[in-house]
Amino acid sequence: MTDQAVATAGSRQFFGRQRELKALRADIERTGLDTLTGRKAPRARVLLIAGKPGSGRTALAEELAAGLADRYPDGIFRARLTEPDGAPVPTARVAQELLAELAVPEPPGAAEDELTELVRGALGDRRAVLLLDDAVDAAQADPLIPDNPDVLVVGVARGPLTGIADVRPCTLGGLDPKSAIDLLTAFTGSVRVTVDPQAAEALVEECGGLPGAVVLVGAWLSTHPETSVADLAKRLRGLGGDPITRSFLLAHEALPATAARILRYLSLAPLGRADAHTASALAGCSVSAAATTLADLAALGLVSAGEDGQYEVPGHLVPLLRARLEEGDRPAEVQLARARMLERTVRLLQSCRAVTEPEGSSARRKLAGLPRALRFPNEAAAALWLRSRQPVLLASARLAVADGELDTLARRLVASLVRALTAHRGAETAAPELYGLHQLVLDVAERRGLHRERAAALLNLADLDAKTGRTKDALLRYRLALDAGRAANDPYATGRAMESVGGSYQELGDWQRAGDWYGRALAQRLARDERADQARLYGRLGAVQTYAGRYGEALRNWRAAAAGYRRLADLPGYARALSEAARVQEYAGRPEESLRTCEEAVEWARRAQDTRLQAALQLRLADTLDRLGDPAAARLHRAASDRLLETARSAYEIRSESVED
Repeated sequence: MTDQAVATAGSRQFFGRQRELKALRADIERTGLDTLTGRKAPRARVLLIAGKPGSGRTALAEELAAGLADRYPDGIFRARLTEPDGAPVPTARVAQELLAELAVPEPPGAAEDELTELVRGALGDRRAVLLLDDAVDAAQADPLIPDNPDVLVVGVARGPLTGIADVRPCTLGGLDPKSAIDLLTAFTGSVRVTVDPQAAEALVEECGGLPGAVVLVGAWLSTHPETSVADLAKRLRGLGGDPITRSFLLAHEALPATAARILRYLSLAPLGRADAHTASALAGCSVSAAATTLADLAALGLVSAGEDGQYEVPGHLVPLLRARLEEGDRPAEVQLARARMLERTVRLLQSCRAVTEPEGSSARRKLAGLPRALRFPNEAAAALWLRSRQPVLLASARLAVADGELDTLARRLVASLVRALTAHRGAETAAPELYGLHQLVLDVAERRGLHRERAAALLNLADLDAKTGRTKDALLRYRLALDAGRAANDPYATGRAMESVGGSYQELGDWQRAGDWYGRALAQRLARDERADQARLYGRLGAVQTYAGRYGEALRNWRAAAAGYRRLADLPGYARALSEAARVQEYAGRPEESLRTCEEAVEWARRAQDTRLQAALQLRLADTLDRLGDPAAARLHRAASDRLLETARSAYEIRSESVED
């Protein structure tokens, strides 16, 4: 949450703001500029809650949205537009987070305009609330607002969002005195307030009525029963700064040294969120000690507790904590804390991936040797942890790379996160996240002059571009990867890049350039005697030459591919290469030769026990026989193909039933 919730520690009771709630609800019904002429508003209604951090603006937005749930049955969707350090979150990343919440697939590497368009489209037919928390300006929020009057957008910001039409901000100051005292009483109990009501009024006045400050002083009083409300008001008056700063200083100075240190170090946590593992790594203490301290800090209103074991530092406290960290902690200690946090995260990710490996594997043996706190009991528990921590883990990777001082750890973190996401979700499903992670690897590689890593990152990014139809972008990256591979003297990267450049030209229909690049890649594979790659590249050359109508060259290359697969004892590959050679012979007007080659391919598919391939080749054989004027033989082969496919289906159903059993 950006602001401290107007609630007691351990409940969600809401205090005050009834006048503001009434005004906001009335604003929903207010006739806008578009409807004065009788036309239906073309866009979502936008409400704005403006106030300083600590004023309870986010809590008010949540209370408003919760009260409107019946009117907006498709749900409440939330996005945070400012980082804990005050930096604006890029609109593209906000859109990505919203798409995940909306359960809308995100194309890997999509541009900001495409992502925001997907968000608007997903909200285009829903009755929903979109809560944009802590918006910096209108340019950040406006691209996310859908053209759907059945969506209500609730924005939270420090001030007006100039540029969004027909928006009147609901500006928050402090709570009214009664509500502020009610909030204070929720922590102190009624006796200490009723014995000296004037002191209670003075105390909440010193807090400016700001919920964030009242929560801190109320929690402080709850742990200091010997101090009167009047004494605390006097003490608070003697401290310098605004109400939030004074209340924070009071709370921070009362903490034991260890707890105060953990609290300061929590400001380093990604997204301001930390679980016991993160807190223990930052502070260099045990996980159990960190868990106890986090619970104590939550009782004091210094952090808020989530349901998934994560704690969050209120946004209005992060700048104050970082200032104290810079003043009181040595830079070397702070950097060591960051390194410990990254190392712990890397080990958890390695454990998260290892639990997906088969029993008895080397990864499982290493997992058994880890401390119990770093082990997951089973794959389901690891997957749940990864899913719940994904936003924090991605933010951790971004922060580690941006820091620039811990690049070795940053690279290990990104690599471990890539492997864990791939193991649990699959490369295709996790592609949007993987795209961003490969970009981070590229950033580090370019900063450090690491040519091999740069080539690998460019190849991975280009592959994702190619899969999403951005062929020209992929081609550019493959060529850059080729340069990086050559600079690193990396034969694998250069060969892979040359082949992929050829594949991009093939996708673009430029057969001549595709063949040229496949030829270069083949020459390298021949020089290195990499036989499997040679067979594949002969086939790729045969394919583009077939498309180009150069049937003689195509046939020679398909025969070379077939010979290569046969030497490798790859019978399915041999059968497929023969079938492609038969296709070329047919295109070249040599149907009898095509028939013989196709029959040979069918026989090798049978020997390979590849039923589906054999069925497909039987159909091709039938088509060839039809063209040769032998329909009876063609029918026999089609019937044989049908029988093979039926056998394959039956075998699949039997396997499926055994898995279910």
